[in-house]
Amino acid sequence: MELFEAIAARHSCRAYANAPATRAELEKIVAAGRLAPTAMNTQPWEMVVVTDAERRSALAELVPNGKFIGAPGVACIAVFTKPTKYYLEDCCGAVVTMLLAATGLGLDTCWVAGDKKVYVDAVGALLGAPSGTKLVALIGVGHAEGNVDIAPKRPLEDVIHWERF
Repeated sequence: MELFEAIAARHSCRAYANAPATRAELEKIVAAGRLAPTAMNTQPWEMVVVTDAERRSALAELVPNGKFIGAPGVACIAVFTKPTKYYLEDCCGAVVTMLLAATGLGLDTCWVAGDKKVYVDAVGALLGAPSGTKLVALIGVGHAEGNVDIAPKRPLEDVIHWERF
């Protein structure tokens, strides 16, 4: 899939078929994420790929907006960060890169917030995150069950401003 096609096709999916992504696909997605730009090339992220059904079910119990993570056929990529000044910008860049990589591979995703949520410590403990790391996001990855409607986006002419707001 061409890059701009992937950007236009990317959408959030919360209903997955029991057709999991392969290990090779998940590795490609994380490999793409690690190439995202970071402030001063700090690369503060650590990604935990969760495919085990019991662990995904436990995650789904902890994360109110991520119940679908426990469904058959879903993998979860948990994005953690080391403490750096620009951790949120850096890790969000990695998340977006992984979302687009997954779309390019024909997979569907959903970005679930982690930073500043009440469940960050519990998710970190469940996944064995070292002390001092922090959860930034969870990404559900798999194949959509049925057709997914892509939410409408604001037209370019409504968001673009030249020289001044």
